[in-house]
Amino acid sequence: MHIGVIGATGTIGSRVVTEALDRGHQVRAFSRDAAPAQRDERRDGITWASVDVLDPASIAVALPGLDVLISGFQPGNAAKDLGDTVRRSIADPTVYERAARALLKALESRPRTRLIVIGGAGSLETEPGVVRADSDDLLHPTLDRLGLPREYTAAIRGHRAALDVLRTSNRLWTYFSPAEEIAPGERTGRFRVGGDQPVLDADGRSRISAEDAAVALIDEAELPRSVQRRFTIGY
Repeated sequence: MHIGVIGATGTIGSRVVTEALDRGHQVRAFSRDAAPAQRDERRDGITWASVDVLDPASIAVALPGLDVLISGFQPGNAAKDLGDTVRRSIADPTVYERAARALLKALESRPRTRLIVIGGAGSLETEPGVVRADSDDLLHPTLDRLGLPREYTAAIRGHRAALDVLRTSNRLWTYFSPAEEIAPGERTGRFRVGGDQPVLDADGRSRISAEDAAVALIDEAELPRSVQRRFTIGY
């Protein structure tokens, strides 16, 4: 397969690239400024290009030849400076919705190209019909536990708005909500897949490694199970 990855230098995106290459796929990796990665890249099967995820025309140029486009867009680069990404997300929480609209607009010219958007966990339901993003009382304790400022609530709701945009589209989209706790770790390949509610471990925690998130994303790229739906994973 030919897989495009937006945010290919990010925490999840970089691992998606590695997972795809390890499985023998051809990868077109995108970032805001691809020149440094293109200069330093030594792996076979990957090409780099710059793309502006808020510009449908820029995205459309990147689409020809791709079977799947995976977007791990974040403002800034959380892998290098999480605090900067958090600040940018709080300052403009509409950026996720605008990116979703730009991606869908670009896909009008390539309706058979699948889109997988890596989003947030805050739009998951704590129980049927109860969405964490709708309630400060549900969100704030989680943000406190994760060490994020409560102002990040606006960004979480921005992610939820992006999901709502996708849900109105007839494109071949999939939305991935990672577990609440996600960080670099071990690639186990062993996790459980869920839908609109978090997958909790024996201790009641929603957690996954970035490496296993990449496994799940390439699994979905290879064998679509969640077209026009959201899915999540956890241990």
